Amino acid sequence: MGTETTRKLFTVDEYYRMAGAGILQDDVRTELIEGEILEMSAMGSLHAAVVSLINETFVNLFKGRAQVRSQLPIRLDMFSEPQPDIALVRPAKDFYKSQHPQPSEVLLIVEISDSSLAYDLGIKMPLYAAAGIPEVWIADLTNDVLFVFRNPSGKSYLNAITVHRNDSVHCLAFPETIILAEQILR
Repeated sequence: MGTETTRKLFTVDEYYRMAGAGILQDDVRTELIEGEILEMSAMGSLHAAVVSLINETFVNLFKGRAQVRSQLPIRLDMFSEPQPDIALVRPAKDFYKSQHPQPSEVLLIVEISDSSLAYDLGIKMPLYAAAGIPEVWIADLTNDVLFVFRNPSGKSYLNAITVHRNDSVHCLAFPETIILAEQILR
């Protein structure tokens, strides 16, 4: 006779209580994905540089119209709070001091993939779609392309396009602001 096991899925509140109690190490980057605490991979200098450059570009482009959050939590539901590389969110006077942005406040998520493409496409992108995030960009630095996903439906997006380095793109929330793909791919 086999033994049955049950996985314990953690809520966001439990996740924070564990962090507050010192169960989660401060020097280990984690995120909560569908109730599981996942250790984030180490960030290389290329990844860090691209995050910084996109952050600076977005702050300049969207100043006064949106806030840019770099590697900060987005609360998707009671079991998921990822930390996307870049999130463009609706302006909040308190800069989300009272709570992390919810899906309805997120305009665009950008994930940078230099070694995490399978994770970003297979785990995070469907999670963002299911939460109703209107647009996700995944910068595939290895293949020098930008994947743009729009119009969430279930755990996928109805529109997916591949943008190449010499092309341009815009965020659905700000169609008048044209961004060169090379500004994202660096």
